Amino acid sequence: MSRRVSRQFLFFCVAGVIGLGVDTAVLYALAPWLGWYGARVVSFLSAATATWWLNRRFAFASPSPLTEPWWRQYLKYLLSMTVGGLVNYAVYVATLQWVPIDGAALLGVALGSIGGLGFNFVSARYLVFRQRQAPHNASS
Repeated sequence: MSRRVSRQFLFFCVAGVIGLGVDTAVLYALAPWLGWYGARVVSFLSAATATWWLNRRFAFASPSPLTEPWWRQYLKYLLSMTVGGLVNYAVYVATLQWVPIDGAALLGVALGSIGGLGFNFVSARYLVFRQRQAPHNASS
């Protein structure tokens, strides 16, 4: 893994940990009024917004101007993080179904988190925050 990708991955993970804190804080703050399910929707959106901003600012910062409106990038980010959440859940369910051991749930959570993290990083790097390649100069 290149130094740049390693740096991006590290910042992506830090943003994820901060997002977890935002998610948890918003969930517990709003649950008394919205219930656990309604509060979870708001907490997910809050965490995704925080991690989008952090990733945009630090992990995938680009010196070149944006090639698309911020709101379109934000919507792509929300969609890809939602798909990453589904990957996480699918790996969790598959582990529960196919690994008949004590602790399968814990293993499923861990494997699901790794799968979701991997999917989310790749989609953020190559789909959401993809940087345009500068054209190669044919004369150089």
